Amino acid sequence: MRIAIGGFLHESHSFAPLPTGWRQFVETGGFPTLQHPATLLDTLRPISVPAGGAIAAAEAAGATLCPLVWAFANPAGPVTRDAFERIAGLLIGALSNALEAGPLDGVYLDLHGAMVSEDFADAEGELLRRVRAVAGPDVPITASLDPHANMTAEMVELSDALVPFRTYPHVDMRAAGARAMALLLRLAGGEPRWSKTFRTVDFLVPITSQCTMVEPMAGVMAARERLGSNAAELAYCFGFPYADFPGCSQAVASYGDPEAADALVAAIAAREAEFAGGVMPAADAVRQAIAIAATATRPVVIADTQDNPGGGGHGDTTGLLAELIAQDAQGAVLAVMNDADSAAACHAAGQGATLSLALGGRSDGVPLPVTGTVEALSDGEFTLSGPMGAGNPAGLGPCALLRVAPGVRVVIVSRKMQAHDQEVFRHIGVDPAAQKIVAVKSSVHFRAHFQPIAEAVLVAAAPGPVVADPATLPFTNLRPGIRLRPGDNRRFGAD
Repeated sequence: MRIAIGGFLHESHSFAPLPTGWRQFVETGGFPTLQHPATLLDTLRPISVPAGGAIAAAEAAGATLCPLVWAFANPAGPVTRDAFERIAGLLIGALSNALEAGPLDGVYLDLHGAMVSEDFADAEGELLRRVRAVAGPDVPITASLDPHANMTAEMVELSDALVPFRTYPHVDMRAAGARAMALLLRLAGGEPRWSKTFRTVDFLVPITSQCTMVEPMAGVMAARERLGSNAAELAYCFGFPYADFPGCSQAVASYGDPEAADALVAAIAAREAEFAGGVMPAADAVRQAIAIAATATRPVVIADTQDNPGGGGHGDTTGLLAELIAQDAQGAVLAVMNDADSAAACHAAGQGATLSLALGGRSDGVPLPVTGTVEALSDGEFTLSGPMGAGNPAGLGPCALLRVAPGVRVVIVSRKMQAHDQEVFRHIGVDPAAQKIVAVKSSVHFRAHFQPIAEAVLVAAAPGPVVADPATLPFTNLRPGIRLRPGDNRRFGAD
């Protein structure tokens, strides 16, 4: 049995300040760089990506894998035309070569599901169209998805099964890849294709309310498990509410059990009011963190949600850092500040040096003037250890630990990465569990590795493009009638 395997992953924020080009797919931070057929299997097999789980499942079943290409870039603005065409062209070319070598029994794709390119609002739909055109109508195609996918009717139509992760933080990426591969192997083995039922939900959910570790999403996912017991797969995608196109939506696809899709949509609607709220202004978050930390035995964790590199932020806005300094926080450290120029200046000055910088603000034009002491330097090469990325290599370029106030330090890096893993601190000599206040540029993923060590978790809204309330964004292309926030009856496009 010959199975082609490839991937093309990006989460695109229509309003983010910086586009995503070719370079971002070859300088990726906490994920592998662009993989070609010769390196794909060996690179992805052992690490925490969906394709790694798919490889393991296929090899355990004795399938012969035909590697294509695999590409990932950190969330940011839409993918540029040249980057999309180059990577899609590499993938389709490799698929053509695999077919030239012999018939294929199936194609597995590792996709995100929320990619927007300059030419294609539903970029995964376009990629699946090209894969289907080359593979032909009879070759089964399955894909794993990030649950932040804006799963569209076209994506469902052009594939045979879509399998989102079940968790946010995404601690089951390998498991999702394995599930998608298992379904593909069933189809390749002759099992009839399943009926497909697709539904959308009529309101957007802020990403801070999508965490499966807490209610209401924990309860919704429990309902998904129960309601999907008779389906080959009951796919639920939470939506990425920063993509300005008609497919931006929560969505459900049921394979083999049409009633399950409607039942899950009803279960989501029943919890709608609970999806609102949960974020406080940065000044309030810092004030509350200082008060809690005064008597706590564990760190208070503050999430800088609106500059989340995992949602399209650049990881370089300075609002939360400025609040920590202004309120004279003690025992506080923030990670990561993505500023290659400041990191280079720290390396040039050397450990122990004091220097003045215009720190961060490259994406929004609002740097923070600081004078600080360089406490540590690193090359930014380390291995993640947390539940999401254990074993994954990080390559953040030159990094520095800079003390910018008596009680405040900041980890400066040269390439952006969401701070979802304690190693972003540990690799440069900071034990996050020993701090009073730990600030992370993240919305939810940080909870997997940081919530277990936290006295309290606060979600702060400092300036940044990953706005806590997507309804404030200047949408122009959403599906008419969709509601921009839970519990709000106002509908997009209504007069």
